[in-house]
Amino acid sequence: MSNLKLLAQSLGLSITTVSRALDGYSDVAPATRERVQAAAQAMNYRPNPAARSLRRRKAEAVAVTLPTEPGRFGPPIFLNMLAACGQRLAEEGLDLMLLPIAGRAGEMDTYRRLLDGRRADAVIVVRTRLEDERVAFLTERGIPFVTHGRTARSEEHAFIDGDGEAGFREAARQLAATGHRRIAHIAAPQDLTFAHLRRRGWLAALEDLGASEPLEYTAQPTEAGGYEAAQWLLQQSDPPTALLCATDSMAIGALSALKERGLAAGRDIAVIGHDNLPSAAFTDPPLSSMEIAAPDVGRQLADMLIARLGGRDARELQTILPVRQVPRSTHGPAD
Repeated sequence: MSNLKLLAQSLGLSITTVSRALDGYSDVAPATRERVQAAAQAMNYRPNPAARSLRRRKAEAVAVTLPTEPGRFGPPIFLNMLAACGQRLAEEGLDLMLLPIAGRAGEMDTYRRLLDGRRADAVIVVRTRLEDERVAFLTERGIPFVTHGRTARSEEHAFIDGDGEAGFREAARQLAATGHRRIAHIAAPQDLTFAHLRRRGWLAALEDLGASEPLEYTAQPTEAGGYEAAQWLLQQSDPPTALLCATDSMAIGALSALKERGLAAGRDIAVIGHDNLPSAAFTDPPLSSMEIAAPDVGRQLADMLIARLGGRDARELQTILPVRQVPRSTHGPAD
Protein backbone atom coordinates (compact mmCIF):
# COMPACT_ATOMS: atom_id res chain seq x y z
CA MET A 1 0.00 0.00 0.00
CA SER A 2 1.38 3.43 -0.94
CA ASN A 3 2.25 6.03 1.69
CA LEU A 4 -0.30 8.39 0.12
CA LYS A 5 -3.04 5.80 0.49
CA LEU A 6 -2.08 5.17 4.12
CA LEU A 7 -2.16 8.90 4.79
CA ALA A 8 -5.59 9.21 3.18
CA GLN A 9 -6.97 6.28 5.18
CA SER A 10 -5.65 7.67 8.45
CA LEU A 11 -7.49 10.93 7.78
CA GLY A 12 -10.70 9.37 6.49
CA LEU A 13 -10.31 11.32 3.23
CA SER A 14 -10.05 10.29 -0.40
CA ILE A 15 -6.62 10.01 -2.03
CA THR A 16 -7.69 12.76 -4.47
CA THR A 17 -8.50 15.19 -1.64
CA VAL A 18 -5.22 14.45 0.16
CA SER A 19 -3.14 14.84 -3.00
CA ARG A 20 -4.86 18.13 -3.87
CA ALA A 21 -4.26 19.39 -0.33
CA LEU A 22 -0.56 18.52 -0.54
CA ASP A 23 -0.30 20.05 -4.03
CA GLY A 24 -1.77 23.35 -2.87
CA TYR A 25 -5.01 23.41 -4.85
CA SER A 26 -7.20 26.39 -3.89
CA ASP A 27 -10.42 24.35 -3.79
CA VAL A 28 -9.27 22.51 -0.64
CA ALA A 29 -10.71 23.98 2.54
CA PRO A 30 -7.98 25.64 4.66
CA ALA A 31 -8.86 23.49 7.69
CA THR A 32 -8.59 20.33 5.60
CA ARG A 33 -5.27 21.44 4.08
CA GLU A 34 -3.83 22.12 7.53
CA ARG A 35 -5.04 18.75 8.85
CA VAL A 36 -3.50 16.91 5.88
CA GLN A 37 -0.19 18.74 6.16
CA ALA A 38 -0.01 18.11 9.91
CA ALA A 39 -0.73 14.40 9.43
CA ALA A 40 1.83 14.18 6.63
CA GLN A 41 4.45 15.77 8.85
CA ALA A 42 3.57 13.43 11.75
CA MET A 43 3.92 10.41 9.46
CA ASN A 44 7.12 11.84 7.96
CA TYR A 45 5.40 11.53 4.58
CA ARG A 46 7.50 12.63 1.62
CA PRO A 47 5.77 12.71 -1.79
CA ASN A 48 7.56 11.15 -4.72
CA PRO A 49 8.71 14.16 -6.80
CA ALA A 50 8.20 12.37 -10.12
CA ALA A 51 4.74 11.16 -9.17
CA ARG A 52 3.83 14.59 -7.88
CA SER A 53 4.96 16.22 -11.11
CA LEU A 54 2.94 13.73 -13.12
CA ARG A 55 -0.10 14.29 -10.90
CA ARG A 56 0.10 18.04 -11.41
CA ARG A 57 0.11 17.57 -15.21
CA LYS A 58 -2.73 15.03 -15.17
CA ALA A 59 -6.25 16.32 -15.78
CA GLU A 60 -8.37 14.62 -13.15
CA ALA A 61 -11.61 13.03 -14.32
CA VAL A 62 -15.14 13.25 -12.97
CA ALA A 63 -17.40 10.45 -14.19
CA VAL A 64 -21.17 10.46 -14.67
CA THR A 65 -23.19 7.53 -15.98
CA LEU A 66 -26.30 8.30 -18.02
CA PRO A 67 -29.20 5.91 -18.63
CA THR A 68 -29.72 5.45 -22.36
CA GLU A 69 -32.08 3.89 -24.86
CA PRO A 70 -31.10 2.46 -28.25
CA GLY A 71 -29.95 5.33 -30.47
CA ARG A 72 -30.33 7.97 -27.74
CA PHE A 73 -27.74 9.42 -25.38
CA GLY A 74 -29.21 10.11 -21.98
CA PRO A 75 -32.48 11.75 -20.92
CA PRO A 76 -32.62 15.25 -22.50
CA ILE A 77 -33.05 16.96 -19.13
CA PHE A 78 -29.47 16.11 -18.14
CA LEU A 79 -27.58 17.16 -21.27
CA ASN A 80 -27.70 20.97 -20.90
CA MET A 81 -27.19 20.68 -17.16
CA LEU A 82 -24.07 18.52 -17.61
CA ALA A 83 -22.71 20.86 -20.29
CA ALA A 84 -22.75 23.72 -17.76
CA CYS A 85 -21.35 21.40 -15.10
CA GLY A 86 -18.49 20.37 -17.38
CA GLN A 87 -17.59 23.98 -18.14
CA ARG A 88 -17.34 24.80 -14.44
CA LEU A 89 -15.26 21.70 -13.69
CA ALA A 90 -12.90 22.58 -16.55
CA GLU A 91 -12.15 25.88 -14.83
CA GLU A 92 -10.64 23.79 -12.01
CA GLY A 93 -8.71 21.46 -14.32
CA LEU A 94 -11.25 18.65 -14.06
CA ASP A 95 -12.59 16.72 -17.05
CA LEU A 96 -16.20 15.50 -17.13
CA MET A 97 -16.50 11.98 -18.55
CA LEU A 98 -19.99 10.88 -19.71
CA LEU A 99 -20.65 7.15 -19.84
CA PRO A 100 -23.84 5.76 -21.43
CA ILE A 101 -25.40 2.86 -19.53
CA ALA A 102 -27.98 0.69 -21.31
CA GLY A 103 -29.40 -0.87 -18.14
CA ARG A 104 -28.87 -1.36 -14.43
CA ALA A 105 -27.36 -4.83 -14.83
CA GLY A 106 -23.93 -3.64 -15.91
CA GLU A 107 -23.89 -0.29 -14.13
CA MET A 108 -22.08 -1.43 -11.00
CA ASP A 109 -19.49 -3.26 -13.12
CA THR A 110 -18.84 0.06 -14.86
CA TYR A 111 -18.37 1.79 -11.50
CA ARG A 112 -15.91 -0.87 -10.36
CA ARG A 113 -13.89 -0.65 -13.58
CA LEU A 114 -13.74 3.13 -13.30
CA LEU A 115 -12.54 3.18 -9.72
CA ASP A 116 -10.38 0.05 -9.67
CA GLY A 117 -8.64 1.28 -12.82
CA ARG A 118 -8.29 4.78 -11.34
CA ARG A 119 -9.98 6.25 -14.41
CA ALA A 120 -12.12 8.59 -12.30
CA ASP A 121 -11.28 10.64 -9.21
CA ALA A 122 -14.85 11.72 -8.42
CA VAL A 123 -18.39 10.89 -9.53
CA ILE A 124 -21.69 12.64 -10.20
CA VAL A 125 -24.72 10.38 -9.75
CA VAL A 126 -27.91 11.27 -11.65
CA ARG A 127 -31.44 9.85 -11.63
CA THR A 128 -31.07 8.61 -8.09
CA ARG A 129 -33.04 5.75 -6.58
CA LEU A 130 -34.48 5.55 -3.09
CA GLU A 131 -32.19 2.60 -2.35
CA ASP A 132 -29.21 3.45 -4.52
CA GLU A 133 -26.41 0.90 -4.69
CA ARG A 134 -24.17 3.43 -6.46
CA VAL A 135 -24.32 5.80 -3.50
CA ALA A 136 -23.61 2.97 -1.06
CA PHE A 137 -20.65 1.79 -3.17
CA LEU A 138 -19.08 5.25 -3.49
CA THR A 139 -19.55 5.93 0.22
CA GLU A 140 -17.86 2.64 1.12
CA ARG A 141 -14.94 3.39 -1.22
CA GLY A 142 -14.51 6.93 0.13
CA ILE A 143 -14.79 8.45 -3.36
CA PRO A 144 -15.89 12.11 -3.52
CA PHE A 145 -19.32 12.29 -5.15
CA VAL A 146 -22.49 14.35 -5.37
CA THR A 147 -25.95 13.37 -6.56
CA HIS A 148 -28.54 15.09 -8.69
CA GLY A 149 -31.54 13.93 -6.71
CA ARG A 150 -32.07 12.48 -3.26
CA THR A 151 -32.08 8.98 -1.80
CA ALA A 152 -33.72 7.40 1.25
CA ARG A 153 -30.57 8.43 3.19
CA SER A 154 -29.96 11.87 1.73
CA GLU A 155 -28.76 13.22 5.05
CA GLU A 156 -25.57 11.18 4.56
CA HIS A 157 -24.41 12.57 1.19
CA ALA A 158 -24.12 15.75 -0.86
CA PHE A 159 -27.00 16.41 -3.26
CA ILE A 160 -28.90 19.01 -5.22
CA ASP A 161 -32.55 18.46 -6.09
CA GLY A 162 -35.76 20.23 -7.03
CA ASP A 163 -38.79 20.14 -4.78
CA GLY A 164 -40.84 17.96 -7.12
CA GLU A 165 -43.21 17.00 -4.33
CA ALA A 166 -44.25 20.62 -3.77
CA GLY A 167 -44.35 21.25 -7.53
CA PHE A 168 -46.79 18.41 -8.20
CA ARG A 169 -48.92 19.31 -5.21
CA GLU A 170 -49.21 22.87 -6.52
CA ALA A 171 -49.92 21.75 -10.10
CA ALA A 172 -52.75 19.47 -8.93
CA ARG A 173 -54.18 22.28 -6.80
CA GLN A 174 -54.13 24.63 -9.79
CA LEU A 175 -55.92 22.05 -11.90
CA ALA A 176 -58.55 21.62 -9.19
CA ALA A 177 -59.00 25.41 -9.01
CA THR A 178 -59.99 25.42 -12.69
CA GLY A 179 -62.61 22.73 -12.18
CA HIS A 180 -60.73 19.44 -12.59
CA ARG A 181 -61.75 16.64 -10.25
CA ARG A 182 -60.42 13.55 -12.05
CA ILE A 183 -56.71 14.37 -12.07
CA ALA A 184 -54.79 11.27 -13.11
CA HIS A 185 -51.08 10.72 -12.66
CA ILE A 186 -48.77 9.20 -15.26
CA ALA A 187 -46.04 7.92 -12.95
CA ALA A 188 -42.47 6.80 -13.52
CA PRO A 189 -41.16 3.67 -11.70
CA GLN A 190 -41.35 4.29 -7.97
CA ASP A 191 -37.83 3.12 -7.15
CA LEU A 192 -36.68 6.37 -8.79
CA THR A 193 -36.61 9.09 -6.14
CA PHE A 194 -37.93 11.87 -8.37
CA ALA A 195 -40.88 9.68 -9.39
CA HIS A 196 -41.66 8.77 -5.78
CA LEU A 197 -41.62 12.39 -4.62
CA ARG A 198 -43.70 13.71 -7.52
CA ARG A 199 -46.31 11.03 -6.99
CA ARG A 200 -46.36 11.88 -3.28
CA GLY A 201 -47.09 15.52 -4.10
CA TRP A 202 -49.97 14.51 -6.40
CA LEU A 203 -51.42 12.22 -3.72
CA ALA A 204 -51.14 14.96 -1.08
CA ALA A 205 -53.11 17.35 -3.30
CA LEU A 206 -55.82 14.75 -3.88
CA GLU A 207 -56.08 14.24 -0.13
CA ASP A 208 -56.32 18.00 0.39
CA LEU A 209 -59.17 18.11 -2.14
CA GLY A 210 -60.97 15.08 -0.73
CA ALA A 211 -60.75 13.42 -4.14
CA SER A 212 -62.00 9.90 -4.81
CA GLU A 213 -59.85 6.83 -5.57
CA PRO A 214 -56.58 7.96 -7.27
CA LEU A 215 -56.28 7.10 -10.95
CA GLU A 216 -52.75 6.39 -12.14
CA TYR A 217 -50.58 4.32 -14.44
CA THR A 218 -46.85 3.63 -14.07
CA ALA A 219 -44.59 3.39 -17.13
CA GLN A 220 -41.04 4.10 -18.22
CA PRO A 221 -40.14 7.84 -18.20
CA THR A 222 -40.13 8.08 -22.00
CA GLU A 223 -42.47 9.21 -24.79
CA ALA A 224 -43.45 5.57 -25.37
CA GLY A 225 -44.20 5.16 -21.65
CA GLY A 226 -46.40 8.25 -21.61
CA TYR A 227 -48.26 7.12 -24.73
CA GLU A 228 -48.91 3.69 -23.18
CA ALA A 229 -50.12 5.23 -19.92
CA ALA A 230 -52.45 7.74 -21.60
CA GLN A 231 -53.97 5.03 -23.78
CA TRP A 232 -54.84 2.98 -20.70
CA LEU A 233 -56.18 5.91 -18.70
CA LEU A 234 -58.41 7.11 -21.53
CA GLN A 235 -59.97 3.66 -21.83
CA GLN A 236 -61.35 3.75 -18.30
CA SER A 237 -65.09 3.99 -17.76
CA ASP A 238 -64.65 7.37 -16.03
CA PRO A 239 -61.59 8.82 -17.79
CA PRO A 240 -59.58 11.70 -16.34
CA THR A 241 -60.03 15.35 -17.24
CA ALA A 242 -56.36 16.08 -16.52
CA LEU A 243 -53.06 14.20 -16.81
CA LEU A 244 -50.22 15.13 -14.47
CA CYS A 245 -47.12 13.47 -15.97
CA ALA A 246 -43.89 12.65 -14.13
CA THR A 247 -41.74 13.99 -17.00
CA ASP A 248 -42.13 16.10 -20.14
CA SER A 249 -41.10 13.10 -22.24
CA MET A 250 -44.04 11.14 -20.84
CA ALA A 251 -46.35 14.13 -21.38
CA ILE A 252 -45.28 14.39 -25.04
CA GLY A 253 -46.18 10.72 -25.50
CA ALA A 254 -49.54 11.40 -23.84
CA LEU A 255 -50.22 14.24 -26.32
CA SER A 256 -49.78 11.75 -29.16
CA ALA A 257 -52.30 9.37 -27.57
CA LEU A 258 -54.81 12.21 -27.20
CA LYS A 259 -54.42 13.25 -30.81
CA GLU A 260 -55.06 9.70 -31.99
CA ARG A 261 -58.40 9.79 -30.16
CA GLY A 262 -59.35 13.16 -31.58
CA LEU A 263 -58.96 14.90 -28.22
CA ALA A 264 -57.42 18.36 -27.91
CA ALA A 265 -55.00 18.89 -25.04
CA GLY A 266 -55.94 22.00 -23.11
CA ARG A 267 -59.53 21.89 -24.34
CA ASP A 268 -60.78 18.32 -23.82
CA ILE A 269 -58.15 17.31 -21.28
CA ALA A 270 -55.36 19.15 -19.48
CA VAL A 271 -51.78 17.83 -19.64
CA ILE A 272 -48.83 18.96 -17.50
CA GLY A 273 -45.28 17.59 -17.45
CA HIS A 274 -42.06 18.32 -15.58
CA ASP A 275 -38.58 19.40 -16.81
CA ASN A 276 -39.52 22.22 -19.21
CA LEU A 277 -37.58 20.62 -22.05
CA PRO A 278 -36.85 22.98 -24.96
CA SER A 279 -39.14 20.86 -27.13
CA ALA A 280 -42.08 21.40 -24.75
CA ALA A 281 -42.62 24.93 -26.08
CA PHE A 282 -42.96 23.57 -29.62
CA THR A 283 -45.37 20.65 -29.22
CA ASP A 284 -48.84 20.97 -30.71
CA PRO A 285 -50.24 22.56 -28.61
CA PRO A 286 -47.35 23.88 -26.48
CA LEU A 287 -46.96 21.75 -23.34
CA SER A 288 -47.49 23.10 -19.85
CA SER A 289 -44.65 22.06 -17.57
CA MET A 290 -42.67 22.93 -14.46
CA GLU A 291 -38.95 23.23 -13.74
CA ILE A 292 -36.37 23.84 -11.05
CA ALA A 293 -36.39 27.58 -10.46
CA ALA A 294 -32.63 28.05 -10.85
CA PRO A 295 -30.79 28.73 -14.12
CA ASP A 296 -27.42 27.36 -13.01
CA VAL A 297 -28.06 23.90 -11.56
CA GLY A 298 -25.14 22.45 -13.53
CA ARG A 299 -22.67 24.97 -12.11
CA GLN A 300 -24.07 24.51 -8.62
CA LEU A 301 -23.58 20.76 -8.95
CA ALA A 302 -19.97 21.30 -10.07
CA ASP A 303 -19.28 23.73 -7.21
CA MET A 304 -20.64 21.17 -4.79
CA LEU A 305 -18.33 18.47 -6.14
CA ILE A 306 -15.33 20.82 -6.06
CA ALA A 307 -16.13 21.50 -2.41
CA ARG A 308 -16.25 17.75 -1.71
CA LEU A 309 -12.86 17.33 -3.41
CA GLY A 310 -11.65 20.05 -1.08
CA GLY A 311 -12.77 18.05 1.96
CA ARG A 312 -16.03 19.86 2.73
CA ASP A 313 -18.46 17.81 4.85
CA ALA A 314 -21.22 16.28 2.72
CA ARG A 315 -23.82 17.24 5.31
CA GLU A 316 -23.08 20.91 4.57
CA LEU A 317 -23.75 20.38 0.85
CA GLN A 318 -27.44 19.55 0.55
CA THR A 319 -29.74 21.78 -1.50
CA ILE A 320 -33.43 21.51 -2.37
CA LEU A 321 -34.46 24.13 -4.93
CA PRO A 322 -38.02 25.39 -5.50
CA VAL A 323 -39.97 24.34 -8.58
CA ARG A 324 -41.90 26.87 -10.67
CA GLN A 325 -44.91 26.24 -12.89
CA VAL A 326 -44.62 26.94 -16.63
CA PRO A 327 -48.24 27.16 -17.89
CA ARG A 328 -48.81 26.92 -21.63
CA SER A 329 -51.68 25.84 -23.88
CA THR A 330 -52.27 22.37 -22.38
CA HIS A 331 -53.05 23.87 -18.96
CA GLY A 332 -56.74 24.21 -19.85
CA PRO A 333 -59.77 24.29 -17.53
CA ALA A 334 -62.25 21.44 -17.14
CA ASP A 335 -65.29 21.47 -19.39
